[in-house]
Amino acid sequence: MARLGRPGMSDTQKRELWDRWKAGESISGISRALGRPPGSIFTIVKSNGGYVPPVRQRRAGQLTLHERESISRGLARGDSIREIARTLGRAASTVSREIARNKGPARYRAVDAEDRAWDSARRRQPCLLASNRPLRDFVADKLAEDWPPEQISGHLARVFVAGSGMRVSHETIYKSLFIQARGVLAKELQKHLRSRRPTRRNIHNTVTGQWRSQIKEAVSISERPAEADDRAIPGHWEGYLLLGRGLTQIATVVERSTRFTVLVQLDRREMATVTARLSARMLDLPACLRKSLTWDRGMELAGHKDVAAATGPSVYFADPQSPWQRGTNENTNRLLRQYMPKGTSMEHLTQEDLDGIALKLNTRPRKTLDFDTPADRLEPLLR
Repeated sequence: MARLGRPGMSDTQKRELWDRWKAGESISGISRALGRPPGSIFTIVKSNGGYVPPVRQRRAGQLTLHERESISRGLARGDSIREIARTLGRAASTVSREIARNKGPARYRAVDAEDRAWDSARRRQPCLLASNRPLRDFVADKLAEDWPPEQISGHLARVFVAGSGMRVSHETIYKSLFIQARGVLAKELQKHLRSRRPTRRNIHNTVTGQWRSQIKEAVSISERPAEADDRAIPGHWEGYLLLGRGLTQIATVVERSTRFTVLVQLDRREMATVTARLSARMLDLPACLRKSLTWDRGMELAGHKDVAAATGPSVYFADPQSPWQRGTNENTNRLLRQYMPKGTSMEHLTQEDLDGIALKLNTRPRKTLDFDTPADRLEPLLR
């Protein structure tokens, strides 16, 4: 039965999830393997602080799920407890206690009884920090002073002798921080860790050599025609998303030579929506002004071939973490923050609203254009 995360994930899937996490697979890789959203995977990983839980084992002699189902069917038929016990080869007292601790004959359910048995069998032992208050207080004080767990552990080993009860490993400190079910160290102390990660990262958990979200057949900006670099010939565009509060966004596209700006309303940021809306807006431009489009590495334009086929311009992608390669677009997005400040939602903006904002930008003089407006520079090209 599913216990953690979003409904529908079975115990077998969760075990596979933890096995893959322990082997060092990324959350996106596990998501693809299990066919589950990355958010579901992260929720389960975070629930245990990133630490792989031990495999659950049933103690010898305990009733199995199959036996509990036999008890449930026997009760439904009206069999006596002794008859059910003889069928299972169990003592009548074992069956009687099993039924009594699970709501009695009328409400006994095998699956619920199995879940309750697993829950009661956990019996977690208190960790070292939970049973040693002076040690716990010392660790909490040093964490509040921004000491990392490894430094705390090393300092204790130098100051206190073995057997003093004032030594603790750094992994114990991390576990007490990330597994909040222990209730030992306050969650707020996580903010004093340098990494600010919400989970403890497995030593094997690395993305080196793993498949990551990549744009298939992406053409690098290094292959973009030289004419696009010197801005002498119009028709070369730069674009990306401008994000608002929540899952709200618009697409911004700027012509490199004239700084003419086109804004695109987006309901969502997934590939299909961005591809369709961007293509429709680009088709409003004359064919002579559709030579190339340079985009960031975002997966929202993974359908770049569809954009190129529908509108004509070749699509190029900037290098990862290199926003200066689309400097015109970045500067324009900064200007747009006057109308759409950071932290505000763009959900209410219609295409008509965005066209009005674009008109304001396109009719404002620009120092880089010798105080011409983008519209002034574009007009003779349209003729």
